[in-house]
Amino acid sequence: MAESLVVTRVLNHVFAGPLDALLNAVGVHPANPAAPITDPFALELVIGALLLAFFIVVRLTLSVEKPAPVQQFAEMLHEFVGGQAEQIIGHGYQRFQSFITVIFVFILSCNLIGLIPGLHSPTDLEVVTLGLALATFVYYNFYGFKEQGVVGYLKHFAGPVWWLAWLMFPIEIVSHFARIMSLSVRLYANMFAGALVTLVFFSLVPVGVPIIFLGLHLLVSVVQAFVFMLLVTIYLSVAVSHDH
Repeated sequence: MAESLVVTRVLNHVFAGPLDALLNAVGVHPANPAAPITDPFALELVIGALLLAFFIVVRLTLSVEKPAPVQQFAEMLHEFVGGQAEQIIGHGYQRFQSFITVIFVFILSCNLIGLIPGLHSPTDLEVVTLGLALATFVYYNFYGFKEQGVVGYLKHFAGPVWWLAWLMFPIEIVSHFARIMSLSVRLYANMFAGALVTLVFFSLVPVGVPIIFLGLHLLVSVVQAFVFMLLVTIYLSVAVSHDH
């Protein structure tokens, strides 16, 4: 509740009138700043603004001799995601690292924001996870066609045995579209279940035991963001790889 109050008041102070109309449209009501932010679009806007501010601060404070803590954290994140991408994609992974990093950081932030009292994780709503899955689907297929051409990329769907292409092609097409559902449902279901279990135990036992489930929810948040990032990286690897 308090966090929502602070964010709303600061934004209103900076952007005044135009922001009021935007926040009203997405579910945040400046007239009542104590009201919690529950609309997923509003939460995504807040998270996006905070992440943008963080990276602006990192960029403005870059230093080789005396790196600030925010720079050190950003470098650790860069190395972590880059290491995963290099192992899975291999040569040329750098061009995809920005997208993979944004996906990981954004999902992790959306997952963790639900731990703040009065806020809900946007990722425990199917519409949000579906949007992330669709963005991933469009991105890796775009680079698949770009890297290999239309004919070369479609050969991936035909399988290695030419006389079974008539059977494998429709199966592979359905399998690829099913990735949208699997990415979306996996993230949504885990986050929704984690939030629900935590809420139930906080309702039954106000103190003590629920802390354990809060820690479990934290673990689920991190793991699910990592799994989503790995799947995105794997899909990109398969899409841009050339058969030899």
